[in-house]
Amino acid sequence: MTSEFKGYCVSKKRINWIVYLMLVVAITALVGSSMIPVFGNALMAKQLANRPAQTTAAGTGTLTDSRRGELASQARGYELVLEREPENQTALRGLLEVRLELHDIPGTIAPLTKLAELHPEEANYGLLLAQAQEYIGDRQGASNAYQKVLDAHPGQMNALQGLVNLRLSAGDFKGAIELLEDSLKQATQANQLQPGTADTISIELLLGRVYASEQRYPEAIAVYDQAIEEDRNDFRPVLAKAIVLKTQGKTDEAQLLFSQAASLAPARYQEQINQLAAESDPSTAETSEQ
Repeated sequence: MTSEFKGYCVSKKRINWIVYLMLVVAITALVGSSMIPVFGNALMAKQLANRPAQTTAAGTGTLTDSRRGELASQARGYELVLEREPENQTALRGLLEVRLELHDIPGTIAPLTKLAELHPEEANYGLLLAQAQEYIGDRQGASNAYQKVLDAHPGQMNALQGLVNLRLSAGDFKGAIELLEDSLKQATQANQLQPGTADTISIELLLGRVYASEQRYPEAIAVYDQAIEEDRNDFRPVLAKAIVLKTQGKTDEAQLLFSQAASLAPARYQEQINQLAAESDPSTAETSEQ
């Protein structure tokens, strides 16, 4: 994490990004259901795991002409099957995998759309569809896809964060907050009817992160305090509050919370928490633009 602090100026824009980055890395990455990775990362690699290893040109990491031709032939074969049998899932999945290996993200949208329709119970198809649409600049399509996932899976954190990020990237901070507050109300009501139904703390972590990204620290801390009260054994809101306090320059208070978070966290996370605690205050980081 050290390199993520160095070389940043201390303008409001840069500090906002540092807070955002810290919270995403330190909390979202540690939450039980982390975000589905963007195209080309872990989930896409998993989608390709059972495909033959691609042949690459020496040192380029790109597909050779022969491999590209082979993939194009496979894609055409799957397309011919789908012309006769539009719901043939073997062909749909095969076409999806081929287009992923070809890095043809726009080409994944048609099979993903059909697979998401055929399997509303499987959130990942809808999530991948939303990411593909966002990748090509179809923000409304991405928003609709995320919303469909939430309709089928209320409280699905990947879909909720996807919608929040879309609204934030459009400058709609108010809309992002309203979405999260509504989701939190629904989750709380669901838990009142059946305890343990919804993960309110994960929603609160996301809400606090959005507040912190806008330097609305009192609101962020209030949300984290609420989450801490809900579950005294959950290290995540304690860690989140420590990060915000440290960003505000309240080092002593922050260090106490970092220690508490480390003591509560599973062993596999403790080293990461201690590294965060040891980092320099981002407000004192040297600027690379002097």
